[in-house]
Amino acid sequence: MERLAGKRIALAGSRKTEEISKIIANLGGIPVLRPAQGTVFLDDSSLEEDIRELVEGKYDWFIFTTGIGTETLHKHAGNLGLQEGFAAALRQAKVAARGYKTVQALKNLGLVPVVRDDDGSMAGLLRSMKAHSFRDAKVALQLHGDPAPQLIQFLEGEGAESKEILPYHHIPPETEVLEQLLQDIINGDVDAVNFTSTPQVRFLFAHGKEKGLLDKLIEAFAGKVVAVAVGKVTAAALRDAGVERVVVPGQERMGSAIVALEQFYKENQ
Repeated sequence: MERLAGKRIALAGSRKTEEISKIIANLGGIPVLRPAQGTVFLDDSSLEEDIRELVEGKYDWFIFTTGIGTETLHKHAGNLGLQEGFAAALRQAKVAARGYKTVQALKNLGLVPVVRDDDGSMAGLLRSMKAHSFRDAKVALQLHGDPAPQLIQFLEGEGAESKEILPYHHIPPETEVLEQLLQDIINGDVDAVNFTSTPQVRFLFAHGKEKGLLDKLIEAFAGKVVAVAVGKVTAAALRDAGVERVVVPGQERMGSAIVALEQFYKENQ
């Protein structure tokens, strides 16, 4: 029996949609493309200046929040002939990291963070950071286009001086697409929504709030519509937004998320 038979699955991501659509179709489901990711672009306008400042060794802490951001900084340091200086600056400071991809990127540089999250989320990173003193520290904070207000507030409260470094920026998706996805969810026109990144969650829920439909959006996810997250970080973003039921695969892969959804329906039918 095809567990996704007749189920309409909205895909909020914009990557590998053809591949994921085939998996859904093979399981009897109906893929519905609703890209809520927007676009991500590399903004290297200030990266050279940021990297040169980093390698001068002026920072007491480096906080990395994404693997791709960490790798991008290292790559650009190499392009500037500062790869060794970049790694040396990290070794001389204390390093905090969020997410297993970030930890892996640091491991590739021969570094182990002294602080890391306990669940893949920014809130988890913050919980771990509170066990350490950031009083009057100079902190370099790598972000990926998503704001981190709680983290910034914590550092300010500690009297730390932080510098935000954003190698990548997000451009919001088309309002029409967000509105269509919002209405699909609230009206029950889709059975599940597959999220593959935190910006998708942020943009959708911000749009729902702007339209005065946030409560209905959360209610829909508590009822018929199942939220699916590719991994812990995206799942944490959904829970932070008020979604309590989130299907998360054991292995953080797009295809695994759909298989986890099939298993969810198997256990709940």
